[in-house]
Order: sequence, then structure tokens, then C-alpha cells
Amino acid sequence: MAINFDKALGSLPENLSVFGQRSSLLAANIANADTPGFKARDIDFQSMLAKASGSQIAMSATHSGHIGGADTGIGAMDMLYRVPTQTSLDGNTVNNQVEQAEFTENAIRYQSTLTFLSGKFSGLKLAIKGE
Repeated sequence: MAINFDKALGSLPENLSVFGQRSSLLAANIANADTPGFKARDIDFQSMLAKASGSQIAMSATHSGHIGGADTGIGAMDMLYRVPTQTSLDGNTVNNQVEQAEFTENAIRYQSTLTFLSGKFSGLKLAIKGE
């Protein structure tokens, strides 16, 4: 009997991808903390996860002139601006403490997802060996 990796691993690979993309976005915010006029960005994690796992209803083209919108990365519509807690004179909305806390939380979630994924592979390995 063949093993279906999509069923065996669940949504863990998609979760890992979303955490990785969010990590890049948060790192860009931290890197631009002193850039005048830079606006901190983040993603709506729940909607990105739903999109990555395919649990959202997909839109279909009803006319031949419609433009397809299937992308796998973070699109412009998925990124949101972070609302600043305190305004800055130069227009920068990055709060280093908030960004570092979000980055740390995201890194912990990324690492725990890797741990769960490793456990899934260990279980599959045992099943293949017949133990």
C-alpha cells in the first residue's frame, strides 16, 4: 500500500512555508527600523494559512478576459500595514520591540512546526520498517 504524504503530513509543510515567509517580512521590518518613511508590514497569518492549506474557496474565472490570480507567495493583498503604537516624526512605523517580539514568536512557531514534522517523518519511517 502506498503512503500518501499529503495525508500523512497534514498542513505542516504549508505552515512551515507561511512561517518562513512571515519571518522574512518581519526581518525586513527590523532592518528598516531607522529608514525614514518606512511602513512596517505583516501578514494576516490565519488567512495565509487557510490559503496555503487550501481551505478557502477558490475563485473561478467566468469570462475569458479574467486574469488568473493563483500565486503561492505573499501577495500585496495579503500584506497589511502594522498600526503603530506611537507615531514617529520621520514617518517610520517600525517599533523595534514589537517587531522583535513578533519575530521571536514566529521563530518559536517555526521551530515547533519543524519538530512536529520531524516526528511525523519518524513515525512514517517506523511504519515503513514495520516496527
